Amino acid sequence: MTALAPTLADRRAERRRWWGLAAIGMAQLLVLVDVTIMTIALPSAQRDLGMSDATRQWAITGYTLAFGGLLLFGGRLADRLGRRRTLLGGTVGFALASAVAGAAATPETLVAARVGQGVFAALLAPSAVSLLTIMFTEPRERARAFGLFSAIVLSGAALGLVVGGALAEYLGWRWCMYVNLPVALVATVLGAVVLPHAEAHRDTRLDWVSALLGGGGTVALVTGLTQLAERGTEPVGVIGLLGAAVVLLGGFVLRQARVRGALLPLAVLADRARAAAFGTIAIAAFGMFGMLLFLTFQMQAVLGYGPLATGAAFLPFVAVNVLVSTQLTRRLVPRVGPRPLLFTGLLVLAVGLLALTRLSATSSYAGVLLPAMLLVGAGAGLAMPTVMNTATAGVAPRHTGVASAFLTTCQQVGGSLGTAVLNTVAAGATAAVAGAGPTAQPPAAATVHGYAVASGWGAAVLAAGAVAMGLLSGSGARGRDGIRRRRRPAGRAPGG
Repeated sequence: MTALAPTLADRRAERRRWWGLAAIGMAQLLVLVDVTIMTIALPSAQRDLGMSDATRQWAITGYTLAFGGLLLFGGRLADRLGRRRTLLGGTVGFALASAVAGAAATPETLVAARVGQGVFAALLAPSAVSLLTIMFTEPRERARAFGLFSAIVLSGAALGLVVGGALAEYLGWRWCMYVNLPVALVATVLGAVVLPHAEAHRDTRLDWVSALLGGGGTVALVTGLTQLAERGTEPVGVIGLLGAAVVLLGGFVLRQARVRGALLPLAVLADRARAAAFGTIAIAAFGMFGMLLFLTFQMQAVLGYGPLATGAAFLPFVAVNVLVSTQLTRRLVPRVGPRPLLFTGLLVLAVGLLALTRLSATSSYAGVLLPAMLLVGAGAGLAMPTVMNTATAGVAPRHTGVASAFLTTCQQVGGSLGTAVLNTVAAGATAAVAGAGPTAQPPAAATVHGYAVASGWGAAVLAAGAVAMGLLSGSGARGRDGIRRRRRPAGRAPGG
Protein backbone atom coordinates (compact mmCIF):
# COMPACT_ATOMS: atom_id res chain seq x y z
CA MET A 1 0.00 0.00 0.00
CA THR A 2 2.89 2.32 0.87
CA ALA A 3 4.53 1.64 -2.48
CA LEU A 4 1.37 2.74 -4.29
CA ALA A 5 1.08 6.05 -2.43
CA PRO A 6 3.57 8.04 -4.59
CA THR A 7 1.96 6.71 -7.77
CA LEU A 8 -1.52 7.75 -6.64
CA ALA A 9 -0.22 11.15 -5.57
CA ASP A 10 1.49 11.59 -8.93
CA ARG A 11 -1.72 10.71 -10.76
CA ARG A 12 -3.71 13.21 -8.72
CA ALA A 13 -1.11 15.89 -9.40
CA GLU A 14 -1.19 15.10 -13.12
CA ARG A 15 -4.99 15.30 -13.26
CA ARG A 16 -4.84 18.58 -11.35
CA ARG A 17 -2.39 20.03 -13.90
CA TRP A 18 -4.60 19.11 -16.87
CA TRP A 19 -7.68 20.51 -15.18
CA GLY A 20 -5.58 23.62 -14.57
CA LEU A 21 -4.86 23.79 -18.31
CA ALA A 22 -8.63 23.65 -18.92
CA ALA A 23 -9.19 26.59 -16.54
CA ILE A 24 -6.37 28.60 -18.14
CA GLY A 25 -7.66 27.81 -21.64
CA MET A 26 -11.18 28.99 -20.76
CA ALA A 27 -9.81 32.22 -19.29
CA GLN A 28 -7.66 32.81 -22.38
CA LEU A 29 -10.65 32.21 -24.66
CA LEU A 30 -12.35 35.24 -23.12
CA VAL A 31 -9.60 37.44 -24.53
CA LEU A 32 -9.38 35.71 -27.90
CA VAL A 33 -13.06 35.33 -28.73
CA ASP A 34 -13.93 38.85 -27.66
CA VAL A 35 -12.26 40.62 -30.59
CA THR A 36 -14.09 38.81 -33.39
CA ILE A 37 -17.35 38.41 -31.49
CA MET A 38 -17.54 42.18 -30.92
CA THR A 39 -16.77 42.86 -34.58
CA ILE A 40 -19.88 40.88 -35.53
CA ALA A 41 -22.01 42.44 -32.78
CA LEU A 42 -20.98 46.03 -33.52
CA PRO A 43 -23.41 46.88 -36.38
CA SER A 44 -26.39 45.90 -34.22
CA ALA A 45 -24.98 47.75 -31.20
CA GLN A 46 -24.48 50.87 -33.30
CA ARG A 47 -28.12 50.88 -34.43
CA ASP A 48 -29.42 50.14 -30.94
CA LEU A 49 -27.37 52.80 -29.13
CA GLY A 50 -27.35 55.39 -31.91
CA MET A 51 -23.56 55.46 -32.16
CA SER A 52 -21.74 57.57 -34.73
CA ASP A 53 -19.20 55.89 -36.99
CA ALA A 54 -16.33 57.49 -35.03
CA THR A 55 -17.67 56.24 -31.68
CA ARG A 56 -18.33 52.80 -33.15
CA GLN A 57 -14.65 52.45 -34.04
CA TRP A 58 -13.66 53.21 -30.44
CA ALA A 59 -15.61 50.18 -29.26
CA ILE A 60 -12.91 48.11 -31.00
CA THR A 61 -9.92 50.45 -30.71
CA GLY A 62 -10.44 51.20 -27.00
CA TYR A 63 -10.10 47.52 -26.17
CA THR A 64 -7.07 47.01 -28.43
CA LEU A 65 -5.15 50.01 -27.13
CA ALA A 66 -5.78 49.24 -23.45
CA PHE A 67 -4.75 45.62 -24.01
CA GLY A 68 -1.60 46.36 -26.02
CA GLY A 69 -0.49 49.33 -23.95
CA LEU A 70 -0.70 47.55 -20.59
CA LEU A 71 0.56 44.08 -21.51
CA LEU A 72 4.14 44.47 -20.29
CA PHE A 73 3.02 46.14 -17.09
CA GLY A 74 0.42 43.39 -16.60
CA GLY A 75 3.12 40.76 -17.02
CA ARG A 76 5.36 42.46 -14.46
CA LEU A 77 2.43 42.75 -12.07
CA ALA A 78 1.88 39.00 -12.43
CA ASP A 79 5.52 38.42 -11.47
CA ARG A 80 5.11 40.60 -8.40
CA LEU A 81 1.69 39.45 -7.13
CA GLY A 82 1.68 35.81 -8.29
CA ARG A 83 0.24 34.46 -11.55
CA ARG A 84 -2.66 32.56 -10.01
CA ARG A 85 -3.88 35.69 -8.26
CA THR A 86 -3.61 37.89 -11.36
CA LEU A 87 -5.19 35.28 -13.65
CA LEU A 88 -8.24 34.90 -11.41
CA GLY A 89 -8.45 38.64 -10.77
CA GLY A 90 -8.18 39.39 -14.48
CA THR A 91 -10.88 36.83 -15.29
CA VAL A 92 -13.32 38.26 -12.73
CA GLY A 93 -12.61 41.83 -13.85
CA PHE A 94 -13.08 40.90 -17.51
CA ALA A 95 -16.45 39.32 -16.67
CA LEU A 96 -17.63 42.41 -14.77
CA ALA A 97 -16.59 44.69 -17.65
CA SER A 98 -18.44 42.36 -20.06
CA ALA A 99 -21.61 42.63 -17.95
CA VAL A 100 -21.40 46.43 -18.05
CA ALA A 101 -20.85 46.34 -21.83
CA GLY A 102 -23.87 44.07 -22.33
CA ALA A 103 -26.10 46.33 -20.23
CA ALA A 104 -24.80 49.58 -21.77
CA ALA A 105 -27.50 52.17 -22.41
CA THR A 106 -25.20 54.76 -24.02
CA PRO A 107 -22.28 54.62 -26.46
CA GLU A 108 -19.98 56.11 -23.82
CA THR A 109 -20.76 53.30 -21.38
CA LEU A 110 -20.05 50.66 -24.01
CA VAL A 111 -16.70 52.22 -24.96
CA ALA A 112 -15.68 52.59 -21.28
CA ALA A 113 -16.58 48.94 -20.61
CA ARG A 114 -14.57 47.85 -23.64
CA VAL A 115 -11.54 49.74 -22.31
CA GLY A 116 -12.08 47.96 -18.98
CA GLN A 117 -12.07 44.62 -20.78
CA GLY A 118 -8.73 45.54 -22.37
CA VAL A 119 -7.23 46.47 -18.99
CA PHE A 120 -8.17 43.14 -17.40
CA ALA A 121 -7.17 41.21 -20.53
CA ALA A 122 -3.67 42.70 -20.17
CA LEU A 123 -3.54 41.23 -16.67
CA LEU A 124 -5.04 37.87 -17.64
CA ALA A 125 -3.12 36.97 -20.81
CA PRO A 126 0.49 37.03 -19.50
CA SER A 127 -0.57 35.15 -16.36
CA ALA A 128 -1.99 32.31 -18.47
CA VAL A 129 1.21 31.50 -20.38
CA SER A 130 3.50 31.93 -17.37
CA LEU A 131 1.32 29.61 -15.26
CA LEU A 132 1.66 26.91 -17.92
CA THR A 133 5.43 27.34 -17.74
CA ILE A 134 5.36 26.70 -14.00
CA MET A 135 2.85 23.81 -14.12
CA PHE A 136 4.40 21.76 -16.93
CA THR A 137 8.14 21.20 -16.61
CA GLU A 138 8.64 17.64 -17.97
CA PRO A 139 9.59 18.07 -21.66
CA ARG A 140 6.96 15.79 -23.23
CA GLU A 141 4.17 17.00 -20.97
CA ARG A 142 5.20 20.58 -21.60
CA ALA A 143 5.16 20.11 -25.38
CA ARG A 144 1.70 18.53 -25.21
CA ALA A 145 0.35 21.30 -22.95
CA PHE A 146 1.62 24.07 -25.20
CA GLY A 147 0.25 22.23 -28.24
CA LEU A 148 -3.21 22.21 -26.70
CA PHE A 149 -2.92 25.82 -25.55
CA SER A 150 -1.76 26.92 -29.01
CA ALA A 151 -4.80 25.22 -30.54
CA ILE A 152 -7.02 27.16 -28.13
CA VAL A 153 -5.30 30.43 -29.09
CA LEU A 154 -5.67 29.88 -32.83
CA SER A 155 -9.25 28.62 -32.63
CA GLY A 156 -10.38 31.65 -30.62
CA ALA A 157 -10.90 33.95 -33.59
CA ALA A 158 -12.88 31.38 -35.60
CA LEU A 159 -14.93 30.44 -32.55
CA GLY A 160 -15.74 34.12 -32.06
CA LEU A 161 -17.08 34.29 -35.61
CA VAL A 162 -19.28 31.22 -35.11
CA VAL A 163 -20.59 32.13 -31.65
CA GLY A 164 -20.89 35.81 -32.45
CA GLY A 165 -22.80 35.13 -35.66
CA ALA A 166 -25.24 32.80 -33.90
CA LEU A 167 -25.80 35.09 -30.90
CA ALA A 168 -26.16 38.28 -32.95
CA GLU A 169 -28.59 36.57 -35.32
CA TYR A 170 -30.83 34.83 -32.79
CA LEU A 171 -30.45 36.56 -29.39
CA GLY A 172 -29.13 40.07 -30.03
CA TRP A 173 -25.79 41.84 -29.70
CA ARG A 174 -25.91 42.15 -25.90
CA TRP A 175 -25.57 38.38 -25.56
CA CYS A 176 -22.24 38.62 -27.37
CA MET A 177 -21.06 40.29 -24.14
CA TYR A 178 -23.12 38.29 -21.65
CA VAL A 179 -21.75 34.98 -23.01
CA ASN A 180 -18.47 35.83 -21.26
CA LEU A 181 -20.08 35.55 -17.82
CA PRO A 182 -20.67 31.77 -17.60
CA VAL A 183 -17.27 31.07 -19.18
CA ALA A 184 -15.55 33.35 -16.66
CA LEU A 185 -17.51 31.81 -13.78
CA VAL A 186 -16.44 28.26 -14.65
CA ALA A 187 -12.83 29.33 -15.29
CA THR A 188 -12.64 31.21 -11.98
CA VAL A 189 -14.18 28.47 -9.83
CA LEU A 190 -12.17 25.71 -11.51
CA GLY A 191 -8.98 27.78 -11.40
CA ALA A 192 -9.42 28.57 -7.70
CA VAL A 193 -9.56 24.83 -6.98
CA VAL A 194 -6.86 23.39 -9.25
CA LEU A 195 -4.31 26.11 -10.08
CA PRO A 196 -1.09 26.09 -8.07
CA HIS A 197 -0.19 28.91 -5.71
CA ALA A 198 2.67 30.26 -7.78
CA GLU A 199 5.37 32.18 -5.94
CA ALA A 200 4.89 35.93 -5.76
CA HIS A 201 8.15 37.88 -6.14
CA ARG A 202 7.31 40.82 -3.91
CA ASP A 203 10.75 42.35 -4.38
CA THR A 204 10.09 42.81 -8.12
CA ARG A 205 10.11 46.52 -8.87
CA LEU A 206 7.34 48.18 -10.87
CA ASP A 207 9.11 50.65 -13.14
CA TRP A 208 6.39 53.19 -13.90
CA VAL A 209 8.54 55.23 -16.28
CA SER A 210 9.26 52.14 -18.39
CA ALA A 211 5.57 51.26 -18.28
CA LEU A 212 4.68 54.70 -19.67
CA LEU A 213 7.38 54.55 -22.35
CA GLY A 214 6.64 50.97 -23.42
CA GLY A 215 2.87 51.26 -23.16
CA GLY A 216 2.78 54.64 -24.89
CA GLY A 217 5.07 53.42 -27.65
CA THR A 218 3.01 50.28 -28.22
CA VAL A 219 -0.24 52.30 -28.31
CA ALA A 220 1.25 54.79 -30.79
CA LEU A 221 2.59 51.98 -32.98
CA VAL A 222 -0.65 49.97 -33.03
CA THR A 223 -2.76 53.11 -33.60
CA GLY A 224 -0.52 54.25 -36.42
CA LEU A 225 -0.60 50.84 -38.09
CA THR A 226 -4.38 50.62 -37.67
CA GLN A 227 -4.87 54.04 -39.26
CA LEU A 228 -2.55 53.05 -42.09
CA ALA A 229 -4.70 49.97 -42.72
CA GLU A 230 -7.94 51.98 -42.61
CA ARG A 231 -6.83 54.99 -44.67
CA GLY A 232 -4.65 53.14 -47.15
CA THR A 233 -2.73 55.53 -49.38
CA GLU A 234 -3.83 58.62 -47.38
CA PRO A 235 -2.28 57.99 -43.94
CA VAL A 236 -3.17 61.36 -42.36
CA GLY A 237 -1.40 61.64 -39.02
CA VAL A 238 0.22 58.21 -39.36
CA ILE A 239 3.75 59.58 -39.73
CA GLY A 240 3.43 61.49 -36.46
CA LEU A 241 2.13 58.44 -34.61
CA LEU A 242 4.83 56.15 -35.98
CA GLY A 243 7.48 58.76 -35.22
CA ALA A 244 6.23 59.00 -31.63
CA ALA A 245 6.31 55.20 -31.41
CA VAL A 246 9.96 55.13 -32.51
CA VAL A 247 10.94 57.79 -29.95
CA LEU A 248 9.01 56.20 -27.07
CA LEU A 249 10.10 52.64 -27.80
CA GLY A 250 13.69 53.78 -28.32
CA GLY A 251 13.58 55.44 -24.91
CA PHE A 252 12.08 52.27 -23.47
CA VAL A 253 14.94 50.11 -24.78
CA LEU A 254 17.60 52.53 -23.51
CA ARG A 255 16.00 52.57 -20.07
CA GLN A 256 15.85 48.76 -19.91
CA ALA A 257 19.58 48.63 -20.54
CA ARG A 258 20.37 51.09 -17.74
CA VAL A 259 17.78 50.89 -14.99
CA ARG A 260 17.91 48.40 -12.15
CA GLY A 261 14.81 46.18 -12.01
CA ALA A 262 13.87 46.80 -15.64
CA LEU A 263 10.29 46.22 -16.76
CA LEU A 264 11.59 43.96 -19.57
CA PRO A 265 15.08 42.72 -18.62
CA LEU A 266 17.13 42.55 -21.81
CA ALA A 267 18.57 39.24 -20.60
CA VAL A 268 15.15 37.73 -21.43
CA LEU A 269 15.87 38.55 -25.10
CA ALA A 270 19.53 37.52 -25.06
CA ASP A 271 19.08 33.81 -25.85
CA ARG A 272 19.02 33.29 -29.63
CA ALA A 273 16.38 30.54 -29.58
CA ARG A 274 14.09 32.69 -27.43
CA ALA A 275 14.64 35.75 -29.63
CA ALA A 276 13.79 33.62 -32.67
CA ALA A 277 10.56 32.54 -30.97
CA PHE A 278 9.55 36.17 -30.39
CA GLY A 279 10.36 36.98 -34.01
CA THR A 280 8.49 33.94 -35.29
CA ILE A 281 5.23 34.82 -33.57
CA ALA A 282 5.39 38.37 -34.96
CA ILE A 283 6.03 37.12 -38.50
CA ALA A 284 3.38 34.39 -38.27
CA ALA A 285 0.82 36.92 -37.00
CA PHE A 286 1.80 39.25 -39.87
CA GLY A 287 0.70 36.64 -42.40
CA MET A 288 -2.22 35.03 -40.56
CA PHE A 289 -4.05 38.24 -39.64
CA GLY A 290 -3.91 39.35 -43.26
CA MET A 291 -5.13 35.95 -44.46
CA LEU A 292 -8.07 35.92 -42.05
CA LEU A 293 -9.04 39.44 -43.17
CA PHE A 294 -8.93 38.60 -46.88
CA LEU A 295 -10.74 35.28 -46.54
CA THR A 296 -13.47 36.82 -44.39
CA PHE A 297 -14.17 39.50 -47.00
CA GLN A 298 -13.90 36.95 -49.83
CA MET A 299 -16.52 34.70 -48.25
CA GLN A 300 -18.92 37.44 -47.20
CA ALA A 301 -18.59 40.02 -50.00
CA VAL A 302 -17.84 37.73 -52.96
CA LEU A 303 -19.26 34.30 -52.10
CA GLY A 304 -22.22 35.76 -50.18
CA TYR A 305 -21.74 33.88 -46.91
CA GLY A 306 -23.40 35.18 -43.76
CA PRO A 307 -21.48 35.67 -40.49
CA LEU A 308 -22.44 32.25 -39.14
CA ALA A 309 -21.55 30.45 -42.37
CA THR A 310 -18.25 32.33 -42.53
CA GLY A 311 -17.32 31.21 -39.04
CA ALA A 312 -18.24 27.62 -39.86
CA ALA A 313 -16.11 27.78 -43.01
CA PHE A 314 -13.04 28.41 -40.83
CA LEU A 315 -13.57 25.23 -38.82
CA PRO A 316 -11.26 23.08 -41.06
CA PHE A 317 -8.50 25.62 -40.34
CA VAL A 318 -9.08 25.09 -36.62
CA ALA A 319 -9.31 21.30 -36.98
CA VAL A 320 -6.02 20.85 -38.82
CA ASN A 321 -4.30 23.22 -36.42
CA VAL A 322 -5.51 21.25 -33.41
CA LEU A 323 -4.46 17.97 -35.04
CA VAL A 324 -0.93 19.15 -35.91
CA SER A 325 -0.42 20.96 -32.58
CA THR A 326 -1.52 18.11 -30.36
CA GLN A 327 -0.46 15.04 -32.33
CA LEU A 328 2.64 16.06 -34.28
CA THR A 329 4.36 19.10 -32.78
CA ARG A 330 4.20 17.85 -29.21
CA ARG A 331 6.12 14.74 -30.27
CA LEU A 332 8.67 16.58 -32.40
CA VAL A 333 9.68 19.40 -30.03
CA PRO A 334 11.48 17.16 -27.48
CA ARG A 335 13.17 15.21 -30.29
CA VAL A 336 14.36 17.80 -32.80
CA GLY A 337 14.30 21.08 -30.89
CA PRO A 338 12.73 24.37 -31.92
CA ARG A 339 14.83 25.37 -34.92
CA PRO A 340 13.40 22.95 -37.56
CA LEU A 341 9.82 23.57 -36.38
CA LEU A 342 10.09 27.36 -36.40
CA PHE A 343 11.57 27.27 -39.90
CA THR A 344 9.17 24.65 -41.30
CA GLY A 345 6.11 26.21 -39.67
CA LEU A 346 6.76 29.64 -41.21
CA LEU A 347 7.58 28.03 -44.57
CA VAL A 348 4.27 26.09 -44.64
CA LEU A 349 2.45 29.29 -43.67
CA ALA A 350 4.16 30.99 -46.62
CA VAL A 351 2.97 28.22 -48.98
CA GLY A 352 -0.57 28.70 -47.65
CA LEU A 353 -0.50 32.41 -48.49
CA LEU A 354 1.11 31.61 -51.84
CA ALA A 355 -1.94 29.43 -52.62
CA LEU A 356 -4.11 32.52 -52.19
CA THR A 357 -2.39 34.21 -55.13
CA ARG A 358 -4.75 32.07 -57.26
CA LEU A 359 -7.73 33.92 -55.82
CA SER A 360 -10.26 35.37 -58.26
CA ALA A 361 -13.88 36.50 -58.11
CA THR A 362 -14.91 33.04 -59.39
CA SER A 363 -12.76 31.00 -56.98
CA SER A 364 -14.65 28.33 -55.06
CA TYR A 365 -14.31 27.55 -51.38
CA ALA A 366 -13.19 23.96 -52.01
CA GLY A 367 -10.87 24.83 -54.88
CA VAL A 368 -8.78 27.66 -53.38
CA LEU A 369 -9.88 28.81 -49.93
CA LEU A 370 -9.97 25.44 -48.19
CA PRO A 371 -6.50 24.24 -49.33
CA ALA A 372 -4.99 27.58 -48.27
CA MET A 373 -6.65 27.38 -44.85
CA LEU A 374 -5.43 23.82 -44.33
CA LEU A 375 -1.85 24.81 -45.14
CA VAL A 376 -1.94 27.85 -42.88
CA GLY A 377 -3.51 25.81 -40.08
CA ALA A 378 -0.80 23.16 -40.39
CA GLY A 379 2.00 25.73 -40.46
CA ALA A 380 0.62 27.49 -37.41
CA GLY A 381 0.27 24.12 -35.69
CA LEU A 382 4.00 23.54 -36.14
CA ALA A 383 5.18 27.04 -35.25
CA MET A 384 2.92 28.37 -32.51
CA PRO A 385 3.28 25.65 -29.82
CA THR A 386 7.04 25.70 -30.44
CA VAL A 387 7.09 29.48 -30.03
CA MET A 388 5.24 29.37 -26.70
CA ASN A 389 7.41 26.55 -25.42
CA THR A 390 10.69 28.14 -26.47
CA ALA A 391 9.89 31.73 -25.46
CA THR A 392 9.24 30.76 -21.84
CA ALA A 393 11.74 27.90 -21.34
CA GLY A 394 14.76 28.71 -19.23
CA VAL A 395 13.44 32.11 -18.12
CA ALA A 396 14.09 32.92 -14.47
CA PRO A 397 10.88 32.39 -12.43
CA ARG A 398 10.68 36.06 -11.49
CA HIS A 399 10.58 37.02 -15.20
CA THR A 400 8.11 34.51 -16.68
CA GLY A 401 5.19 36.95 -16.49
CA VAL A 402 6.89 39.70 -18.44
CA ALA A 403 8.36 37.20 -20.94
CA SER A 404 4.83 35.92 -21.60
CA ALA A 405 3.57 39.50 -21.93
CA PHE A 406 6.27 40.31 -24.49
CA LEU A 407 5.27 37.22 -26.47
CA THR A 408 1.68 38.50 -26.71
CA THR A 409 2.93 42.01 -27.53
CA CYS A 410 4.97 40.62 -30.45
CA GLN A 411 1.90 38.80 -31.72
CA GLN A 412 -0.29 41.90 -31.53
CA VAL A 413 2.25 44.21 -33.18
CA GLY A 414 2.96 41.63 -35.91
CA GLY A 415 -0.75 41.24 -36.58
CA SER A 416 -1.30 45.02 -36.70
CA LEU A 417 1.65 45.45 -39.06
CA GLY A 418 0.42 42.62 -41.30
CA THR A 419 -3.10 44.04 -41.46
CA ALA A 420 -1.77 47.53 -42.27
CA VAL A 421 0.83 46.56 -44.86
CA LEU A 422 -1.14 43.85 -46.66
CA ASN A 423 -4.32 45.94 -46.69
CA THR A 424 -2.38 48.85 -48.20
CA VAL A 425 -0.80 46.58 -50.83
CA ALA A 426 -4.24 45.14 -51.65
CA ALA A 427 -5.76 48.62 -52.00
CA GLY A 428 -2.96 49.70 -54.35
CA ALA A 429 -3.26 46.58 -56.50
CA THR A 430 -7.05 47.01 -56.66
CA ALA A 431 -6.74 50.65 -57.73
CA ALA A 432 -4.26 49.66 -60.46
CA VAL A 433 -6.78 47.42 -62.27
CA ALA A 434 -10.00 49.28 -61.46
CA GLY A 435 -11.32 52.36 -63.22
CA ALA A 436 -12.83 53.12 -66.59
CA GLY A 437 -10.09 52.10 -69.04
CA PRO A 438 -10.32 49.26 -71.58
CA THR A 439 -8.37 46.92 -69.29
CA ALA A 440 -10.33 47.83 -66.17
CA GLN A 441 -11.83 44.97 -64.19
CA PRO A 442 -15.26 44.89 -62.47
CA PRO A 443 -15.21 46.02 -58.82
CA ALA A 444 -15.41 42.52 -57.34
CA ALA A 445 -12.68 41.16 -59.62
CA ALA A 446 -10.45 44.16 -58.92
CA THR A 447 -10.88 43.76 -55.15
CA VAL A 448 -10.04 40.06 -55.22
CA HIS A 449 -7.05 40.78 -57.45
CA GLY A 450 -5.81 43.05 -54.66
CA TYR A 451 -6.20 40.21 -52.14
CA ALA A 452 -4.21 37.88 -54.38
CA VAL A 453 -1.34 40.35 -54.88
CA ALA A 454 -1.16 41.12 -51.15
CA SER A 455 -1.13 37.39 -50.36
CA GLY A 456 1.92 37.01 -52.60
CA TRP A 457 3.73 39.75 -50.70
CA GLY A 458 2.72 38.13 -47.43
CA ALA A 459 4.09 34.79 -48.61
CA ALA A 460 7.41 36.46 -49.50
CA VAL A 461 7.67 38.04 -46.03
CA LEU A 462 6.93 34.72 -44.33
CA ALA A 463 9.46 32.84 -46.48
CA ALA A 464 12.17 35.42 -45.74
CA GLY A 465 11.19 35.29 -42.07
CA ALA A 466 11.52 31.50 -42.06
CA VAL A 467 15.13 31.75 -43.25
CA ALA A 468 15.96 34.59 -40.85
CA MET A 469 14.45 32.88 -37.80
CA GLY A 470 16.11 29.59 -38.72
CA LEU A 471 19.49 31.32 -38.79
CA LEU A 472 18.80 33.32 -35.62
CA SER A 473 17.72 30.31 -33.59
CA GLY A 474 21.12 28.71 -34.27
CA SER A 475 22.09 25.14 -33.60
CA GLY A 476 24.20 23.73 -30.84
CA ALA A 477 23.46 21.54 -27.85
CA ARG A 478 19.88 21.16 -26.75
CA GLY A 479 18.23 19.79 -23.67
CA ARG A 480 15.43 17.24 -23.77
CA ASP A 481 12.92 20.06 -24.03
CA GLY A 482 14.52 21.12 -27.30
CA ILE A 483 15.82 24.44 -26.00
CA ARG A 484 19.40 25.28 -26.90
CA ARG A 485 21.67 25.38 -23.85
CA ARG A 486 24.61 27.69 -23.45
CA ARG A 487 27.21 27.74 -20.77
CA ARG A 488 26.58 30.37 -18.13
CA PRO A 489 28.79 31.59 -15.34
CA ALA A 490 28.25 29.70 -12.12
CA GLY A 491 25.46 31.07 -10.00
CA ARG A 492 23.76 32.97 -12.81
CA ALA A 493 20.08 32.20 -13.26
CA PRO A 494 18.89 31.32 -16.77
CA GLY A 495 17.11 34.15 -18.51
CA GLY A 496 18.38 36.84 -16.22
